[in-house]
Amino acid sequence: MTPPTSPPTARARRKLPRPYAPVVFAFYMSAIMAMLMCAAIVGINSGLSDGYVQRVLGAYVFAMPIAFGCVLLVRPLVVRLVAATVDL
Repeated sequence: MTPPTSPPTARARRKLPRPYAPVVFAFYMSAIMAMLMCAAIVGINSGLSDGYVQRVLGAYVFAMPIAFGCVLLVRPLVVRLVAATVDL
């Protein structure tokens, strides 16, 4: 006998609809990549000395919106390149 199913939790009900997936993907991808790139570039250019975290966060404030726009802009091209390269 299978257990009764419970109603969806409040967390599950608060998910965005599927059509928003490309924008949400772009947001998360750009947020993570911008942070990683800012951390690496600031570390390379000015070292890991005092104030490193503040310099990274200062660079991130500028980099994140630019990265988000770039990911939104190039996503259609990347989808086509993946389709041309991978047997889906």
